[in-house]
Formats: sequence, C-alpha cells, structure tokens
Amino acid sequence: MATGRDSADDARTSSTVRSDPARAVAFSDAIIAIVITLLVLDLRPPDTEPGGLLPALLDEWPTYLAYAGSYVYLAVIWLNHKAAFTRIREMDRGLQWANLGILATLALVPWPTAVVAETARTGDLTNERVAVALYALVGALMCSSWLVFFAYLARHPDLTKQEVDDAYFARERPRAFIGVVLYLVAGMAGVFIHPLVASAIFLLLPAFYGLTSHGHDQRPALAGPGVGGGA
Repeated sequence: MATGRDSADDARTSSTVRSDPARAVAFSDAIIAIVITLLVLDLRPPDTEPGGLLPALLDEWPTYLAYAGSYVYLAVIWLNHKAAFTRIREMDRGLQWANLGILATLALVPWPTAVVAETARTGDLTNERVAVALYALVGALMCSSWLVFFAYLARHPDLTKQEVDDAYFARERPRAFIGVVLYLVAGMAGVFIHPLVASAIFLLLPAFYGLTSHGHDQRPALAGPGVGGGA
C-alpha cells in the first residue's frame, strides 16, 4: 500500500519545483536577526535633568520588560524554526509560502512590543488594555502561521527526511492551536480583567514552546542522524 512518502518520486515528476531548504533557512535566520535588532531600537536614553539619570532609567522598566519578553519570544521562535527544519528534506512552493507566512507575522513583533512599552509608561489603564489586546492578536497570528506550516507538512510527508515519522507534523499542530487559543484568551483577560493577567500569559507561552521545541512526546523516536541534536 502506497504511503505519502512513497509518492515522492511522482511528486518530483509533476510541475511542482522542489528545492533544498538551506536558502530558506538562511533567509529566515536573517529576518529573525533583523527583527531582534529592531527591538533594541526602542531602548533609548531618557530625557532627564542633570543628576536625574538613575531614576529616569529606572522609570523605563516597562521598556526593559517588553524588550526581554519579546526577545525570549523571538528566541523561542528561532528554536522552533530550527527544530522544524532539521526534519525537512526539501521544499516546494507551498511550503515556501507557509514559511514566508511565519516570517511575515514574526516581523510584526516589534510593533506591539513598542506599543505595550509606551502605554505602560503612561499608566493609562484603557490604553494598556488596548496594547495587550494588540500584542495578543499578533501572537495569535504568529501561532496561526505555524498551524498552517505544520498542516502543510502533515499533508506532504514526502518533504521530510526519511527518518522522520510521517505523522510527526500532524502531531505538532495541537501545539500551534494551543497558542492561538491562549493568546486570544490572554487578550480577552487583559481587556476584561487586567493587563497584568495578559502579561503573565505572554510570559508563560514562550516557556511552553521553548520546552517543547522538539515535540514533547517524540524525543526518543527522533534519534536519527541530523535530527536529535540541537534545540
């Protein structure tokens, strides 16, 4: 009985162009590096009177917290991206677009980060609720792009390496779906309860994805060459 991977040769004879993923990985790494650099641009010297630099720097704590949270968020995204591509053998046009979707949503991260930091400085609770809702929306979009990415690979196991279970990326989809739900829940909690509730969820989600970047239930099965090493 033919499997998805058995159809690889037939797929290669179709009009779909296959390519090595190395170029996509290099491009993705460059985009992530640029986005992380953009986060730093919001760390600016405060305007202060002579002798008032220290308290002015301490008053900027929302900016530092927003930067640290988003940096960890982007670092975890990079770890997940790296873990996914250690399992991908080649790419077609559909997978390239799915990867570009991840990069498109990732590039938005500095925007809500700056909005959250700025509104936290003002102390206006109404604006803070809007800011965390915006951050939650971008987070949900990011997880949705991963859901599309995993779903595409689940439908095309012939794109993955031979040692990877054909059902691996199908099992990864719930992780992305959990993120969509929890980011939306965080946004609603931030609006209807308090922005700090949303902020707590924002900090917990990268920790979850960081700990499961290899797939929380598949580590023993992925000990093949080129798959088990690294984050």
